[in-house]
Amino acid sequence: MAEPLDDDEIERKLPDDWEYDGDEIIRTYEFDNYGSAVRFVNDVADLADEEFHHPEITLRFDEVEVRFTTHEVGGVTAKDLRLADYTDGEY
Repeated sequence: MAEPLDDDEIERKLPDDWEYDGDEIIRTYEFDNYGSAVRFVNDVADLADEEFHHPEITLRFDEVEVRFTTHEVGGVTAKDLRLADYTDGEY
């Protein structure tokens, strides 16, 4: 099982535009319209299924909030940071 990272390591490795808050990392992506936001959510959902590591995703009209954490360990792991990078690649 993965180990949670300590706060300093998370802050050092946190991708640009992501925020570390408690036991999760968060980013809000902005879009020109609802259709673009929905397509992004679908792309992230496909990625999450492939990795069997599912973020919390909140869809609004022109923005999407993504939150990663590893519930089994109660914090952020290397996998969360890697998937944040992958999610940025979908944007």
